[in-house]
Amino acid sequence: MLQSNLLQTDSTRLPFGAPAQSDQMESGGIGDLINFGLAFLRRRYLMIIVTTVLATAISLLYLRVTPPTYTAQVQVLLGNPRAQFVQQQSILAEQAFDGTQIETQLQLLKSRATAAAVINQLKLTDDPEFNGSGASLLSLWQRVRTLLSSAPKERQSDAHGGQLESVIDTFLDRLSASRVGYSNVIEISFNSSSASRAAEIVNAVANAYVTDQLEQKFEANRSATSWLRERLHDLDEQALTAQRAVDAYKAQNNIVSTDGKPIGDQQITDLNARLAAARAHTSEARAKLTRYENLLGSDPAKLTSIDGLDAVGPDAMNSSIITALRQQYLEMSRREAELSARVGRDHLAVVNVRNRMREFRVSIFEEVKRLAGISQSEFELAKQRQQEIEKQLAQAVSQSRSTNSAELTIKDLESRAKGLRSLYETFLQRYVGSAQQETFPISETRVIFPASPPPSKSKPKTIRVLGFGLIGGLALGIALAFLRDVMDRVFRTSSQLEAALELPCLSLVPLLQLPSPTKSTNRAAQTVEDLRQRTISNAPAVHQTVVGMPLSRFTEAIRSIKLAIDHNPAKTSNQVIGITSALPNEGKTTIAASLAQLVGHSGKRAIIVDCDLRNPSLSGTLTPKAVDGIIEVANGNCSLEETIWRDPKTNLAFLPAVRRRPLIHTSEILSAETISTLFDHLRANYDYVIVDLPPLIPLVDVRACAPLIDCFVLVVEWGRTKIDVVQHALHTAPDIHESLIGAVLNKTDIKAMARYDAYRSDYYDDSHYIRYGFSGS
Repeated sequence: MLQSNLLQTDSTRLPFGAPAQSDQMESGGIGDLINFGLAFLRRRYLMIIVTTVLATAISLLYLRVTPPTYTAQVQVLLGNPRAQFVQQQSILAEQAFDGTQIETQLQLLKSRATAAAVINQLKLTDDPEFNGSGASLLSLWQRVRTLLSSAPKERQSDAHGGQLESVIDTFLDRLSASRVGYSNVIEISFNSSSASRAAEIVNAVANAYVTDQLEQKFEANRSATSWLRERLHDLDEQALTAQRAVDAYKAQNNIVSTDGKPIGDQQITDLNARLAAARAHTSEARAKLTRYENLLGSDPAKLTSIDGLDAVGPDAMNSSIITALRQQYLEMSRREAELSARVGRDHLAVVNVRNRMREFRVSIFEEVKRLAGISQSEFELAKQRQQEIEKQLAQAVSQSRSTNSAELTIKDLESRAKGLRSLYETFLQRYVGSAQQETFPISETRVIFPASPPPSKSKPKTIRVLGFGLIGGLALGIALAFLRDVMDRVFRTSSQLEAALELPCLSLVPLLQLPSPTKSTNRAAQTVEDLRQRTISNAPAVHQTVVGMPLSRFTEAIRSIKLAIDHNPAKTSNQVIGITSALPNEGKTTIAASLAQLVGHSGKRAIIVDCDLRNPSLSGTLTPKAVDGIIEVANGNCSLEETIWRDPKTNLAFLPAVRRRPLIHTSEILSAETISTLFDHLRANYDYVIVDLPPLIPLVDVRACAPLIDCFVLVVEWGRTKIDVVQHALHTAPDIHESLIGAVLNKTDIKAMARYDAYRSDYYDDSHYIRYGFSGS
């Protein structure tokens, strides 16, 4: 039953506190997950089944006591299309329904006013389903809720009103309305214990809503018509008064207009046109005068001076004098050219022709001077005319500015009169449309199809409730079982022990079911001869199991411990073996006694020493009449041979511990030099020295005698010892941890191990051991 490879050296062991991996974690895979699930179900199947059955029973009870509920539904269409002439005559804005408006209609449907109208119409205050006089759980809950909600309120003076409010609350709890998708259709639902009653109420709600919409529309039209009538009378009087004010102001300020424009504006417009024409004429005269002045500025004696005559303008070109003089000049120019060609340019005749040409140019310039004087006169006249027009325009503008305030007032009065008249005509058209619409009754909403009694109940859904109870109970059972597994922080398997403590599991020692004799019986069983010869004749059956049942799983587990001690390669000699545990009552004394019995029965020289000085339970069981023990031997009060007791069946030696008075400094006693000398003597005379040590957590005695021990074996009780407790115990005793060769999982429930260790479930089958002659535990 050795659970780990004991041939590994100490160098292969992980340091305490480092991450440890079990063989299950190394294997991985879906198969391991399935094995874990199966093992989990085998461990907690009872809890899962009980939880599932309870949840299913609760579901059945709920279905039994809950009355059936029927839900009737009806659909209402908003924004019913109307005739085109009605839309044109309507005085109210016809807007498309949006999300906000539809939500408003839903609130109107679920309002207390609609509920009160339906309740009064169908007389639901007398219905036991709504007034709370029924015997159902729902009625009881409604009564309790009413009492709780009305407790802090003042007492109502009207009992009928209080009952109506309660019925309305119940009615609204059963009523629901929602939009169908993104359409303008509203679906109204109502829950009742009667199918026909549910259909009747939901149809009444729809009809009440449609009727309310129609009445609201008629009331709005009547109010609008009445208001329009009064408003039209006022607007007519205001329009007439405004028009009279315009006429009176015009007459008061002498404002006359033609073609819709004031006379002052027309005069300014004419003067602006005349001024523009005068300025153009003046500019033209100035340009002509400038051309004359440029021509007259040239030298008449030069031949080129007459070339700019054409640029003067049409006056010079149309002058008959200038035309005749230019013809004569041109003739002389021709003769000068001919004579120059025949007689030369310096001939007297040629010179005379030139002089004649000069005289003609001078004459032409004289005529041009005359025309320039005429142009000068025309320019002065145009300039004077322009100045006069500018004066007239300035006077007109000054007069126009003086009348601007009056014109603005007139415009304001005319605008107000025109607006009042237009508003009057608009209201008159609306009034006519409203008067016509009152005679055309139509609603914007309508019921698409009336509701009929539902064929089956809407809740509770039997299949859904049972399915929810079954699945919910199963899930809750698995969750509770998993929580219990997670909170189960105790040692269950060897792999768990090895992973948590990073120690090899030496053996799984099964729980023995043997009757143990009482202490008084043991004391009475000892004879005088036994006391004189210091013979152990009344050893408990649990300590004699390895001898009395050599072919049992318990004995085989103790053999596994001895094999681990013999084959531990950490030290050359494991002669002194300390057996300890983290807490008391974990079975370390039984393991120590059984291991010593096994060693003695095999023919080896073995002695078991009780070093649990404060609670020598092994001494009290094996040698209750002993008067001397290990303390007396260490103190030199008696010899070792006078203190040792022997078992005649196995030749096992036992050195007891006698507790005459409460011991305080037990750690000092165990660490004394005399105890070390005693253990040296035991090493020399025995093959195995098995030491029953106290537990680690309550006392420090184990750490005090650590130098005396070659190796330690840690005993852990299956299913009781907390993992954190053992880890803390080893952390507080690091020297003990270094000398540990492994741990023993004691008091193991072998039948339950298959449920916790799914990876080695076949390992715990008794058939494998029976085949080799083994008996039960």
